[in-house]
Amino acid sequence: MHKGLVGAMVCALWVFTTGCGDECVDPFDCRNDKGVPPEGQEWLCNSDNKCVLEPIGTTPVPTEPDAGEEEDGGTEDAGTEDAGTSDAGTEDGGTGGDGGSADGGVGVGVKGSACTSSSDCAAGLRCEGTCQAMNLAVTVRNDDAGTIQAAVARYDTPGFTPLTVSGTDSRYPRWGPGGTRVSFAQGAVDTASTKTSGDLTVRDVPLVEGQSTVLVAQTAGNTESFRSMEWEPSQDIAWVRQHGSGRSGISVVPGAGGDVVEATINGAFPDWARDGTTFVYNITGQGLFKSSLSATPAPIANSGASAEQAHYNRANDQLLFLANPDDATVRFEGDLGLTPLFRVYSLNVTGGGQPQLVADLSSETATDGVIASYIASPNWAPDGRWAAYVRAYYFKPTSGGALLCGAGTSPCQDRPGQIVFLRAINPADGTPTGEEVRLAEGGTLPSFSPDGRFVAFIKSGQLTVQQIDPTTGAAQGAAIVHPKNGLTVQTSDADDHRPRWQPR
Repeated sequence: MHKGLVGAMVCALWVFTTGCGDECVDPFDCRNDKGVPPEGQEWLCNSDNKCVLEPIGTTPVPTEPDAGEEEDGGTEDAGTEDAGTSDAGTEDGGTGGDGGSADGGVGVGVKGSACTSSSDCAAGLRCEGTCQAMNLAVTVRNDDAGTIQAAVARYDTPGFTPLTVSGTDSRYPRWGPGGTRVSFAQGAVDTASTKTSGDLTVRDVPLVEGQSTVLVAQTAGNTESFRSMEWEPSQDIAWVRQHGSGRSGISVVPGAGGDVVEATINGAFPDWARDGTTFVYNITGQGLFKSSLSATPAPIANSGASAEQAHYNRANDQLLFLANPDDATVRFEGDLGLTPLFRVYSLNVTGGGQPQLVADLSSETATDGVIASYIASPNWAPDGRWAAYVRAYYFKPTSGGALLCGAGTSPCQDRPGQIVFLRAINPADGTPTGEEVRLAEGGTLPSFSPDGRFVAFIKSGQLTVQQIDPTTGAAQGAAIVHPKNGLTVQTSDADDHRPRWQPR
């Protein structure tokens, strides 16, 4: 019998006579009740079932359970025209409202303690009258009903709250500034020949039953699907228009309601700068551009024609983006098309500098071929000091199509097909420093919390959250894994399905 269940039964038997003094049965009870521990320490549940703070490493850290191969195998949802052939990410971690810093300031208030601003609260917590765990927004599939739903979950508490009623499809949730509103596409319909995402809908947070507002109907949005949506730190919601298999052109609507504006004629993957009015986007074959609703789009110098899926952090004007300057490709077994072999770069858009290579391709000799990797799903830490990305590993035989590692009968079938890495970045010039930090095997779509102390990712259809040391990038303690319980977190639409953190 599970230890926690035994503890609950014992407590139930004694509560009417002596009371139940057990404070915990494992460290997760302590983390749930008392919040994130101070930097360099971890919660432990001692032999008296009391929560105690100890330096990290006092006891062996349990390993993260491996539930199998990630469903997207490191490959990305394609789309056509300007939408690119793989997907990346942008940090949705907040605007740094408390004190103006990128992380909003990290205090010492534990979960449930009184606060006046989020800077009073410890890492992972935000002020809601009392310090409470930040929410994550994801898209999940009900494995029994087959429906797709936008949902939210406290990062430290397993279980999801759908944003729509049972039976109504929804997806792609995005937070508004301050984390008090969330948008999503509602009324989606998926068939063998059609994939649409209905109306752009907004709900207030905390959620109130039955409360929702259709902000833009599908026809008014001039799109069959609201893709690559981005909201905070802007007051406006941007998306890429889709018609049939083509995806190109950016539209914008005020989050408070108003007229839809066609911001660009073409282009894809918009991402808001910290000022909330400027956005970057890419045009296939032409590279990166920046614009605002009141400015003429302008190319970003030195970005290169192959650059795409660029993302601002919350601290400076540096971009993180994918590029394939050598036009390198690989054909995977069973695929008709070619997969671009992307690298990830940083670039200071105001300094006129050159792109800085953050993560390169890799290749090693293997029997009858090579084991190689390319980069996908890059994402900034809000303060611009870390980049996260996924290395997708594959075996390329001397003849025939490539195979992802971790599958098939390739020489790397016993190795993970994708691994989440972190790389330290010098915020002064965007250059990488130190070596890659290996964070999680089998994970994809990494996303930094607004305080930069946690990285959420999806592994085997489960939402997973790992605390990190903000100085070294090393994992701290065991990962928090949200069991499926009949709900599988989606990854098939790549960055559209990246976990989004509630602004702090």
